[in-house]
Amino acid sequence: MATTKAVVVVELKVPAVRDVLMPKVREGWVLVKVKAVGINPTDWKHVRFGAADIGCRVGCDYAGIVEEVGPNVTNFVKGDRITGWIHGSNRANHESGAFAEYAIAKACVQRKIPDNLSFEEAASLGVAIMTVGLGMYKGLKLPLPTEPTKEPIPLLIYGGSTATGMAGIQFGKLSGLTVITTCSPRNFDLVKSLGADAVFDYKSPTCAADIKALTQNRLRYAWDCTGEGAEICAQAMSDSEPGTYGTIMPSDLELLKATNPQVHGQDFVRGYDTMGEDYYWLGQTAVTPDPEDMRHYQSFLALTQPLLENGSIRPPPSDLNRGGSGLEGVLEGLKEMEAGKVSGEKLVYSI
Repeated sequence: MATTKAVVVVELKVPAVRDVLMPKVREGWVLVKVKAVGINPTDWKHVRFGAADIGCRVGCDYAGIVEEVGPNVTNFVKGDRITGWIHGSNRANHESGAFAEYAIAKACVQRKIPDNLSFEEAASLGVAIMTVGLGMYKGLKLPLPTEPTKEPIPLLIYGGSTATGMAGIQFGKLSGLTVITTCSPRNFDLVKSLGADAVFDYKSPTCAADIKALTQNRLRYAWDCTGEGAEICAQAMSDSEPGTYGTIMPSDLELLKATNPQVHGQDFVRGYDTMGEDYYWLGQTAVTPDPEDMRHYQSFLALTQPLLENGSIRPPPSDLNRGGSGLEGVLEGLKEMEAGKVSGEKLVYSI
């Protein structure tokens, strides 16, 4: 039987490169020859925190070429350049994982790679854009980038130098928002180059007060791209008008409310819901996604395709093949991200 190499969980909390069976192409899915992958925090966290079974294939962000098309797939043909995201470390489907020579992807929630993007650039965007769509636009209900607000609305993006934060800054500017962000001083110039109107050091003791002064106590929207910014966001937001705090990770909503009773904290974004497939959250709780999340994401894919094609949305800075290329390099990249050595860039690996 045909095999492929993939990064898999070989012992509890331990990933390695192994030969595995070629994944089966089922109805509505495609088989992809992977050309590049990008690393996200969820990749190492699922492995390290024991949320993936032995045998699970790891990885979400990818780009490649369609090798085989399953039944009832109408938006791709063999040979298409394809990108998006895959639910890696998936206890409900061990074959699902992007860090491999060949991977399967659900066709209706992937996109064709625009001609102006390389495989490596495309592999840096899938999870970030999906999270922006679900968090900023479905969750916070901000004006769409194709229908920008005529009167600027301030938005705080906490963690602007994360991959999702960098994407969010660009989308926010296209939506006509006044984008305020936080990061380390070494990344100030980077986030400004992406369009941030103001940037603050999240470690500064006056960070929240400075943001509140800048916005004249009128900040009503905050989007936390780390899950660690609840207190600063609450302190920075208006205490005279109701506001909404969104987050991509579980956050301390009790602290948020105690800090600023005017702020409503939303449940964190679970991007896996956009795949429309049942799964186990953190490997334990069974989840059946709301079909509306997948429909929203499909609409956002279509809406954002022209923005990628015309360069309105740019890939983040990437560090290509840090620690080595291929799947062995990916293992090194997972260690780098877990050690907190990645900021203001995306680790991308050619396969």
